Amino acid sequence: MGEPLKAMYNEHFLRSFGEKVRAAYGAFQTESFIAASMDDTWEGLELKARMRRITQTLGAHLPNRYEEAIDILFAIDETCVGFPYLFFPDFVETFGQADEHWALSMKALERFTPKSSAEFAVRPFLLSEPERMMSQMEIWSTHPDEHVRRLASEGCRPRLPWGQALPMFKKNPAPVLQVLERLKEDASLYVRKSVANNLNDIAKDHPSVVLDTARRWKGIHPHTDWIVRHGCRTMIRKAYPEVMTLFGYAEATESAALTSGEIWSAMPSVLPIGGICELRYELRIREGEPAHVRIEYGIEFIKSGGRTSRKLFLLSDKTVPGGTSLNGTRTHRWSDLTTRRHYPGEHRIALLVNGHEVAFTMIQLEETPTA
Repeated sequence: MGEPLKAMYNEHFLRSFGEKVRAAYGAFQTESFIAASMDDTWEGLELKARMRRITQTLGAHLPNRYEEAIDILFAIDETCVGFPYLFFPDFVETFGQADEHWALSMKALERFTPKSSAEFAVRPFLLSEPERMMSQMEIWSTHPDEHVRRLASEGCRPRLPWGQALPMFKKNPAPVLQVLERLKEDASLYVRKSVANNLNDIAKDHPSVVLDTARRWKGIHPHTDWIVRHGCRTMIRKAYPEVMTLFGYAEATESAALTSGEIWSAMPSVLPIGGICELRYELRIREGEPAHVRIEYGIEFIKSGGRTSRKLFLLSDKTVPGGTSLNGTRTHRWSDLTTRRHYPGEHRIALLVNGHEVAFTMIQLEETPTA
């Protein structure tokens, strides 16, 4: 197993960074900066906590005046590029939220985001002054740099992973959609991915709003079509009827089922936690017009309290001629993950076509044998 990501913040990194600061600010005490950052609690700090520790310690070792401290960071930021330097925008978040610092903080976030990312740092500004900050996001949405345009979208995602939630946009996403409108044909895939992820966030609270947006946007530009499809992915997984129709997925009719001859199996049917099974399916699409089909399997995972929770896994998503026979196999690993722990018991595995279950099978998961 590789080193945890937090290990990138170590004495070597801090010393190298400290020397960069000292070159621009001769009074900087590198050894004191390292010692204060890596105190007795350092080993127990996770990634974000280490980043904040560096930010706070840096603030204590730079001039007290925010303007002077930012000038020093401006002097070295061209050599401080990449994920580890997220503490540059974090410095703005921590020390630059006072009203008198607004213009300089916006300048700093715009300047730092191409070198790391300011998507987390903008969120406290949004929470404290949403209207003012969203006006800034609209300005950034027209910026020539794709990183700054992406910030306009990524920074206001209602459910940004690792970021503070934005409850006001969970409740009313209209201000966010105003920014996304400006970015819906963006030439940069980096930006388009963010717009799509933002739409997907909004769909979790306001599916009808995203559906209406998708209907308006679909067909106006190839870039926009990509955004719409990716932004509706959660609703597609949940097989919202209107969304399935919008994207042309075939439906069963009163006179003809979509599929027939379904065969669905898991081998072996009994296996230990950490084991592997092979899933195999066969089915036939109804005769007639070509059909757009999405084939998935859903596992009802047993949770610690005995309840179950379904997780879907994609097998295929394509358009096929009427009458086509489809088959395939998939290896599924039952190893514990950081996001999912397995528990012994009988697990139901369903085969789904366009969101509708067409077959199921069962496997028995057992405790891993001890040596």
